[in-house]
Amino acid sequence: MSGGEALVKSLAREGVEIVFGIPGIQVYGIVAALRDEPGIQLVVTRHEQAATYMAYGYARASGKPGVALVVPGVGVYNAAAGLATAYARSSPLLLIAGQIPRGQMGKNLGAVHEVDDQIDIVRPITKWRQQALAPMEIPAAVSEAFRQMRTDRPRPTYIECPPDALVERDEVELMGPTPISRIIPSREQLQEAASTIAHSRLPLIVAGGGVALSGAEQALLDLVETTNIPVITSGGGKGAIPDSHPLCYGSCVGPGGERHELNQLLDVMKSADVVIGIGTRFSLGNPAGESSTLVNINIDDFDLTRIQANTIPLHGDAQATIDALLPLLIDTGCHERPSPAEAVTAARQLIAYYDIRSREPQYPILEALQKGTPENALTVWDVTQFGFYARTHWQVNQPSTFIDSGYSFNLGYAFPTALGAKLAQPDRPVVCVTGDGGFSFGSSELSTAIKYGINVTTVIFRDDAFGNVARDLDDFFDGTYGTDLANPDFVKLAESFGAIGMRADDPMDLEAMILAALEQQAPVVIDVPIGHIPLARPKQIEHVPRLPWAHPQEGLIAF
Repeated sequence: MSGGEALVKSLAREGVEIVFGIPGIQVYGIVAALRDEPGIQLVVTRHEQAATYMAYGYARASGKPGVALVVPGVGVYNAAAGLATAYARSSPLLLIAGQIPRGQMGKNLGAVHEVDDQIDIVRPITKWRQQALAPMEIPAAVSEAFRQMRTDRPRPTYIECPPDALVERDEVELMGPTPISRIIPSREQLQEAASTIAHSRLPLIVAGGGVALSGAEQALLDLVETTNIPVITSGGGKGAIPDSHPLCYGSCVGPGGERHELNQLLDVMKSADVVIGIGTRFSLGNPAGESSTLVNINIDDFDLTRIQANTIPLHGDAQATIDALLPLLIDTGCHERPSPAEAVTAARQLIAYYDIRSREPQYPILEALQKGTPENALTVWDVTQFGFYARTHWQVNQPSTFIDSGYSFNLGYAFPTALGAKLAQPDRPVVCVTGDGGFSFGSSELSTAIKYGINVTTVIFRDDAFGNVARDLDDFFDGTYGTDLANPDFVKLAESFGAIGMRADDPMDLEAMILAALEQQAPVVIDVPIGHIPLARPKQIEHVPRLPWAHPQEGLIAF
């Protein structure tokens, strides 16, 4: 078979159903093979950036690797933004790229789409990379790419093939998926952890994105309800346990500084004598510090002892490790620990007391949006002020329904990501929340939504500016510059593609408008005109806390 056929049949054996990308020279051999493969659909985007964003959304919503296809050179550069997002959120994404012909590689002759050392473009944002230069090399490359994405921390992988390898025919041996075994710490390590937890006074679980990546939500719930140990979730861990659960404090994410709701959660973490981290990086450290013992469950051994010296490292898969640890905790009597539900409720009420909903516009609008959004909906949040505050205040009660860009913070990623999420979960509502600046990065993907019937509802908060940047420049640099936007009429823009356009006369109308939009059998864009929204902060704070990137400092930028 040809190299293109070998690649596509290898993808099919790995369970791939959709490839996102753009047909182009140097990947014709793959495109022709996709045409003839009934089990895989090629979803053609209008930009390579959208191809990897959609693959990222597909991966986040399905738990399975997303796959994107691009031409070499500029195609790889354009696709890199989606790889960076998937890398930041530890998501499995395979980028397949073309190359220039084998005989021209490395000679810098100016071949079409040539970039010398192309594989180095993606090195910082991929877990594994490989060139496949002949048909017989392709199945092993595909198999290893998927093995890498299904083991340890699941980050993006990359394969590139020259066009001659994709059209040459050879005897090729296809491979099936590599069997994967879950890693479990030794019994001795688990016993040490169980004993430490059993003797703790105020233990606390911090659940991160590794819970969802492992499919460990039910295991976490069993652990919490058996031991009565309360939980705080990280940004990546939203949905690991329902926010409505009586032993869940909520998510400790978002701008730090003097926000009272965050301070309360940080105080809870600082008071813990044992912190049980499950699938979380503790990017800026454990707030409880060396005064606590960190029981650190993580599949990535890089993060096991990086955080603090006083650590019991448990290198293992989150679900398998919890399943192995829980019986040992029961043997120690942890199941008889009294419930701290009253204390958790009191802390949450205190957070609500300091909540600034009644004094600033963000929270009433966010609540209207939440009331109109079904609990089982997937929400995708762009880099907007509403997205920032959703990280703390949006209530998530079903797993894998809150999608953001992690520390990558890609402006404009949300709309194509939402399209990929909808293709992964076609029977569930998907709501994208973005701003006018971010939506315009990928508004041409309305064409993709119409072509493939991807019925996503998109809310655009429009202030005709890069509003957050304008506010920061005003507050910290004595005036804004270059932040005004000349926008189209987003309702008419949506209608010109064949989508449905709506406009909210008042942001509080969103509750009813979201419900109406989700009833439509078409993509819907809701334009929400808003004015300047100041940085939300409690009234008792008389000054705006200086942002860490607005002045010189030493050490980490806290966020």
